[in-house]
Order: sequence, then structure tokens, then C-alpha cells
Amino acid sequence: MTTFARLISWIGHPLVFVTGLPILLALLLSTLVPTAILLLSGVRSGRWSDADVSVRKERQRFFPWAVPFSLAGVIAMWWLQAPSYIIRGGLVTLGLFLISWLVNFSLKLSLHALFAFYCTIILFRIGLIWGAIALVLAVLVAWSRLFLRRHTRIELTAGIGLGLMGGFVAGWWH
Repeated sequence: MTTFARLISWIGHPLVFVTGLPILLALLLSTLVPTAILLLSGVRSGRWSDADVSVRKERQRFFPWAVPFSLAGVIAMWWLQAPSYIIRGGLVTLGLFLISWLVNFSLKLSLHALFAFYCTIILFRIGLIWGAIALVLAVLVAWSRLFLRRHTRIELTAGIGLGLMGGFVAGWWH
């Protein structure tokens, strides 16, 4: 069961869950790859205990990198003249990182749950089946974070709530 929970947690990692070809390539190069390198190098150097940056104090060294990477993604999408809904999603993602950074001073909310439910709400906009599949995965991600004792119920609830709000703004609010 622990192996299954770790697998679900990894699949639900924000870098995996959140992924036009030029736009995808720009996001990969400006945001996702640098963040992945940051996470892996942080673990290898001992700055972080794991790639999830599960220790709240360690996250204070993560957000100063994650926020500029997210901003770089927004700038790349704007420069490539991505559709407005994609740029809005990038801006909401940037906002979610900023809010999470501020919240992190008192609470280590679940970024896994945040981005899993954020994507789920957006995928419901694309189609009921896609949203339902994402919802099942998001619930499993939330379960895995509790099962692995990476978060408390309040940290999980805060992540889910912020993700739902962000998903609504990015995917449904015009």
C-alpha cells in the first residue's frame, strides 16, 4: 500500500500533473525543466530532504526560485502570443505560488493537492470525462499525501481549497 501511495503521490507531483507544441516547449524550458533541476539538485546537495520539499522551512528556499520560473513561463507564453486562456492559467499559477509562499510562513499547504485539484477544475471545462478522470487522480493524490504523512488534514484542505479556487479562476471565470 505504501508503494501504491508513493506512486500516486509521484504521479500527482505538480511537475507531472501540470503539463500547441511551441507553448508546451516554452513551458518545459522556462518553467518545468528548471524546477525539476532545482528540486533534484536541492535533494542531492542536502538543501531539501526530498523532491516534494516536504519540510515547511525548506520551502522558504524553494519559493524564491519557483516564483521566477513561473513568471518566466508567463512571459514565454505572452511572447509566443498564446491564447488568452493559457496566459490566464499561467498568471493564476504564478498567483498560486505567491499565495502558497505567503501561507508557508504559518502552514505547509499541500502543493500536490493544490495543483491536482487546480488541474481537475480546468479539465472539467475541457470535458466531463477528462474532469472525472482528473478528479479520481486528485482524490488519490490527496489520500496519498495523508497516507504518507506528508500533510495534516488542514494542510491538505488548504491546498485543495486554493487549488479549487485557482482552477475556477483559470478555467471558468471570464
